[in-house]
Amino acid sequence: MYRFKPIVASMCVGMAFSAVGHAQSLQEAIQLTINENPEIQAKRSERRAVEEQISQARAGFFPTVDIAAGYGFEQSNSPITRSRGDGTVQFGREEASVMLRQMIFDGMATYNEVERHEARTDARAYAVFGQSEITALKGVQAYLDVLRRQELVEIAQENLLIHQRTDDQIRMRAERGIGKKADIDQSRGRVALAESNLKAEEGNLRDAQTAFLRVIGVLPGKLEAANDPTEEIPANLDEAVDKAVANHPVLKSANADIDSAYSQHETAKSPYFPRIDFEVGASHNNDLDGVRGKNEDLTAMVRLRYNLFNGGKDWARRGETAHLINQAKDIRDDTYRQVVESMRLSWVAYQTIDGQMEFFRNHRDASIKTLEAYQKQFNIGQRTLLDLLDSTNEVYLAKAAYINASYDLLYAKYRVLAGMGALNRFLGVKLPEEIEPIREEESS
Repeated sequence: MYRFKPIVASMCVGMAFSAVGHAQSLQEAIQLTINENPEIQAKRSERRAVEEQISQARAGFFPTVDIAAGYGFEQSNSPITRSRGDGTVQFGREEASVMLRQMIFDGMATYNEVERHEARTDARAYAVFGQSEITALKGVQAYLDVLRRQELVEIAQENLLIHQRTDDQIRMRAERGIGKKADIDQSRGRVALAESNLKAEEGNLRDAQTAFLRVIGVLPGKLEAANDPTEEIPANLDEAVDKAVANHPVLKSANADIDSAYSQHETAKSPYFPRIDFEVGASHNNDLDGVRGKNEDLTAMVRLRYNLFNGGKDWARRGETAHLINQAKDIRDDTYRQVVESMRLSWVAYQTIDGQMEFFRNHRDASIKTLEAYQKQFNIGQRTLLDLLDSTNEVYLAKAAYINASYDLLYAKYRVLAGMGALNRFLGVKLPEEIEPIREEESS
C-alpha cells in the first residue's frame, strides 16, 4: 500500500484546491508534478544509488581489518610426528588471527574509480534535471490543453445558443406564414450540428482532464491563465541554439558520461603497475600441524605484488575501455545533433504560429463583423437563411482556429524554454536536490 501514498496525497491536494475555491496556477501544477511524478522519482533514486558507489570506491583509500578464528579436530601424520615416533596424532586445533592492510599504491585504480563514479553521478544528476524539464513540458501541455478545451466548450455553447435563437426566429416566421418549411429543416439541421460540436468538445475536455490527471497527478479544478514567457525567448534562432547547447541537461549528461569513460580507461591502466600494501598481522595457534603447543606470530610488512602475465586480459580491458570512450563521444555527438534539431524545430514552430496569429485574428474579427451585417440584412430580407447559417458557422470555426493558434503559440514558447533547459526556472519551480552535480562544472 505504501506505493500508493503519493497518489492519494496528490488527489487530496487536488480536492483541497477545489474545496477552497482556489484557482490552481501553472507554477503550482508543475510543482506538484515535479514532486510526485514517478518518472522523476525513478531518476532521483537512480542518481542516489550511483552516488553510493562513490563511497564504495573511496573505501579503497582506507585500511581493511580482517579477523579469523577456528576450533576443531586435527589428525596429522607428517615427518615431524614420525620423527618423534608418534606416527599419527590427533589434537584439538585452535586458530586465531587478525590482519590490518592499508593500500599504499594500487596504480591509481581507487582514485580513478572515485572519479568515474563521480562522473556517473553527475550524469544521473543531469538526467534528473532533464527528466524534470521533459515532465514539466508535458505538464504545461496538459495544463494548456485543459484551458484550450474549456474555451472551445464555451464557444461551442455560444454557437449552439446562436443557432437556437436563429431557429426560434425561423419558427416564429413560419408561424406568421412568412417562413418556408425548408428553412425550418435547414435550421434544425444546423442546431443538431451545433449540439454535436458541443458534445464533441465536451468529450475533448474530459480527455484533456484525464491527460492532466496522468501527468499532474490530480484532476484539474479552476485553473489560472498561464503567463506568457515571451520576454524569456531569445532574439533569434542562433542565440536559442547557443543557449540550448550550453545549458541542455541531456547534453551535459552525455559529457559527464565521456568523463566517466575516460576515468574507466585510466582505471584499466592500474594492473600495469605493482600494488603496494602495508600489512600488520598477528596470529595465535595451538596444536597446529601435529605439533603440540602454542604458535604465535606478529608481523609488520610492506608487501609488493606485481602480476607479470595474465593471458592478455589487461591489454584487452584497455582496448575495451578505449572503445567505450569512442562510444560515449559518439553518443554525445548524436545528443548534440538532437538538441540542435529539437531547438530548431521548436523555433520554427514558434515563428510559424507567431507569424500566423495576425491572420487568425483578422479572420475571426472579420467573420464576427460579417455575421453582424448578415444578421441585419437577414432581418430585412437581403440575406438568405443559408447565408446567415454559413456565416454563423464561419464565426465558430474562426474563433476555434484563433483559440487553438493562441494556445499552440503559448505552448511553442514554453517548448523553446524547455529546449534551453530553462522551463522550470521560468516557472519558479523548486527542483529536487538530486539535480546538483558532485563536481564543479568545467564548462557550460
